[in-house]
Amino acid sequence: MRMKKLALAMMLLAGASGVSTAMAAEPAAADPAVNTVIQPDAAASAVLQPDPQPASSEAPAATATHEPSQQPDDSVATTSSNPASAEQQSVATAPAAGASSAPASQEAGASASVQVQPGSNQPSPAVNPPVEAASGAEKNEPQPAVINLHATQKPAQTPADKALFTPEQEARIGELAKAYLLQHPELLIEVDQKLQKIQYDEQMKAMSNAAIQHQDELLNDETVPAIGPEDATVAVIEFFDYQCSVCAHQAPIIQSLMKNNPQVRFIFKEWPIFGYRWKPSFQAAETGLRIWQQKGGDAYLKYHNALFARGHVEGALTQKDVTKAASAAGAGKLKNSDMLGTLSRTDILAKNTGFQGTPGIIVMPLSGAAAETVTIYPGGAMEEMLQAAINKASGSAGH
Repeated sequence: MRMKKLALAMMLLAGASGVSTAMAAEPAAADPAVNTVIQPDAAASAVLQPDPQPASSEAPAATATHEPSQQPDDSVATTSSNPASAEQQSVATAPAAGASSAPASQEAGASASVQVQPGSNQPSPAVNPPVEAASGAEKNEPQPAVINLHATQKPAQTPADKALFTPEQEARIGELAKAYLLQHPELLIEVDQKLQKIQYDEQMKAMSNAAIQHQDELLNDETVPAIGPEDATVAVIEFFDYQCSVCAHQAPIIQSLMKNNPQVRFIFKEWPIFGYRWKPSFQAAETGLRIWQQKGGDAYLKYHNALFARGHVEGALTQKDVTKAASAAGAGKLKNSDMLGTLSRTDILAKNTGFQGTPGIIVMPLSGAAAETVTIYPGGAMEEMLQAAINKASGSAGH
């Protein structure tokens, strides 16, 4: 028996490819579910040697699956009457037939190497898992995202993070700027003028807003002199002191402006800012208010112009000058009424409007004043400037 098995193994090693058995074909035809054609007794004797060709799925030593051969009927060996031949025919079909009947991918998935365990006559099939199946499973597994921390871009540095110049460079720039300004000092004057213009515009805006906020006190205080028609639409308001030299130069300009604009109301705010230094300044303001309240607008205007006409300013004004001006206005005898309340309100109003000295002039509508229709001149103004302000306040600018 062992000799027969050894002979069969020798035949397999020699590459006998034409051996096929009817015994293997009959069970497969009877039961398609049975795919194993290796018989226990025969398989035990088939000790497969390594294939001299490179290991591949196309030429296995033995196949675990077997499909019906596609060869012609005359290629199948007939059953031999020799018992040894019959036993040989019970072995699995030749490798060449199995390799040509199944696709390479199926054979690779079903092939198994048969090894004989030491001390045992039974073979131990060791099935090697297909490499493609394992690699496919690995491909289906989700791969974690790879983040390259070194590739993260850093935000660009801003000028605040890094100085534009080194201390040495800054020192050198300062030296160059100083040398240039010393060679061109007129630039300092230009810069100063620009700064003053900016500050002046900001001041005018703030004072205009203050005038609009206090327009009722500016326009409707009956205790202060107001010359002009009751239905006037524009008012010219002046804060002044009889001892102020600039106010003295402004007086004839106001007189000419009144003559050329009879439709405008002129309001005179007595503000004796030099009264703490020169007492006649305060006495002249009180006398003017009494004349207004007791004698009316015409008498007040005569007194006002006569006192400025004397030209006694900056401490030169006397009580005698005040008395003569009142007599010229026809107001020699006046009641000694207290004007302190009116003067106090005027002082507060001037400061709230933003004036810091005399003269201070405001040109504005008598009603509905707005920033674009209010003009303020701290320190006085020429007649042309005042006329332009009147036109703007009345809505006839440019006409």
